[in-house]
Amino acid sequence: MYPAIKRFLAARGYEAKGEVKGCDVAAVRADPADGSQPLLVITELKLGFTLDLVLQGVERAGVADQVWLAVRATRRGRDRDRRIRALCGMLGFGLLAVHPGGGTVEVLAEPGPWRPRTNQRRRRAVLAEHAARHGDPSPGGTRSVPVMTAYRQEALACAAALQAGPLRPRDLAPTAPRAAAILQRDVYGWFTRLSRGVYALGPAGEAALARWGGAAAAGIPRPEPDAAGTPAMPPARL
Repeated sequence: MYPAIKRFLAARGYEAKGEVKGCDVAAVRADPADGSQPLLVITELKLGFTLDLVLQGVERAGVADQVWLAVRATRRGRDRDRRIRALCGMLGFGLLAVHPGGGTVEVLAEPGPWRPRTNQRRRRAVLAEHAARHGDPSPGGTRSVPVMTAYRQEALACAAALQAGPLRPRDLAPTAPRAAAILQRDVYGWFTRLSRGVYALGPAGEAALARWGGAAAAGIPRPEPDAAGTPAMPPARL
């Protein structure tokens, strides 16, 4: 890899030397803006993109004017992952892929300051989910159980209300604003459509309530019961 990187840097006007004070490649050229000050470019080499390579780059960033990370080119490896390129851009590192055989050097990312463009759509989605979710039902880092999303919380609230009997979506709206979409789509398979606009709780819904404890476990308040102890939901108009 070193001869290819040396040729690449030489083509950009740098004099490259290997293994300089712990740096794999140190390259110097005169600064066109100030001829009295040299530009120092440090390149670290690894066969694959690893955390150690990134940490080396971080360490060299305080010394060099530019830092390049160079890896062996692959077809489907990390050097082809756009997230790796974004990471290098965020850190201000250049990224090079050296093709074996011919020694061609491919520039995957140029060094320099970079700020990621804000993904407004995803930002809005995160803020909306945070606002809609009741309580904090899913500890961060949990992978072994389904995430208790705001949608699942509302679906559990619908299931809990339907334990008392069939209802229409509008009957559930005070507890679950998206009740109509939840019942009609039935993504979890919890509900049964009895007739037009009237739904009942199915066996899978009963099992979900047993697993998650229904709306109470989801942090959604249930409707206050009336004097007879029945939840104050409007009756379904069958």
